[in-house]
Amino acid sequence: MKSPKTVILALGSNLGDRPGYMQKALQMIHENIGWILDISKIYETPAWGFEGNSFLNACVSVSTRLKPQEILRQLLKIETELGRQRSDAKNYQNRTIDLDILLFEDEVLDTPHLKIPHPGIPERVFVLRPLNDIASSEKHPVLNRKIAQLLKETRDDSPISVAGVKLEKPQKTYDFPGCNYIAVEGNIGAGKTSFSTMISQDFNAKLVLERFKDNPFLPKFYENKDRYAFPLEMSFLADRYQQLSDDLAQYDLFKDFVISDYDVFKSLIFARITLHEDEYSLYHKLFHLMYKELVKPELYIYLYQNTERLLENIKKRGRDYEQNIQPDYLVEINKSYLNFIKSQSNMKVQVIDISGLDFVANRKDYLYLLEEIDKAVR
Repeated sequence: MKSPKTVILALGSNLGDRPGYMQKALQMIHENIGWILDISKIYETPAWGFEGNSFLNACVSVSTRLKPQEILRQLLKIETELGRQRSDAKNYQNRTIDLDILLFEDEVLDTPHLKIPHPGIPERVFVLRPLNDIASSEKHPVLNRKIAQLLKETRDDSPISVAGVKLEKPQKTYDFPGCNYIAVEGNIGAGKTSFSTMISQDFNAKLVLERFKDNPFLPKFYENKDRYAFPLEMSFLADRYQQLSDDLAQYDLFKDFVISDYDVFKSLIFARITLHEDEYSLYHKLFHLMYKELVKPELYIYLYQNTERLLENIKKRGRDYEQNIQPDYLVEINKSYLNFIKSQSNMKVQVIDISGLDFVANRKDYLYLLEEIDKAVR
């Protein structure tokens, strides 16, 4: 899961309810592109490059996982939905909303349809003034000069004034009250690691990921389940116990809470499916000796995904040893998880049906999951 990057966007409008269009655009940027980090003042300037109504202009910084080309695609879509009409004319025109990518950290991009940094930055005071509000110390990656310096040096002396309106951050605050430790669970291929990682990046959480890649018995298990089931489950149990004991015991002053992409109880769930009765009886005793020593999550999230989509995700991520997993095995795992969830009375559990959702590729789906979790914790 790639870390978010910061993109700085310019917003402008000179038709109709100008502040209203800009606020709607900001809401749609939040829903489709990323978290709004900072917002400049709104400035009013004459139309630049053509005779037209005066413009309101602002800049915003946004934390996003999208690539520049995808950001551009989303911005064009927002413009269209807010009524911007484009023509083949070469000259500038009046518009309900105008959205541009100004900077994407220190990246430089030069394509026929997208140039980053925006080539108009140094020569447009209506860009530099709001940009200076939120990024005065940022360096232009081509000119190698700070935005504050470019503002001093610009030759654009167009009149500009602070407008009597301002933009508001559209997003709500998610603080997961009362949750020092959140466990995210799901079937094989449900996306629990991706979701846990996204939460940790967006909300300053300590991330604990299952170390399944280091387990030497896992590929062997998928080749010969009868022979390798017991050593696999024992090795997983020992490693999960050690990892959670260590990571949950070490309080991190710089993180707000802990999130993991598994709960240790999954050991018992999988063991019940994979082990013979006598093996499971021994395993069950060992498990409960270890389980009572561990910190329990205040919130247990189960991402329910249908079997067909699980198989698609397993195929897509391409781990060789997983490619022969059968649908019946996934169905049995899901039943076992749901039976475990029904038996829990001392732990807050949130089951979220993510069938038909893609929270990695679609930010609206991600925000939907956050809303569902917010309802559970409040």
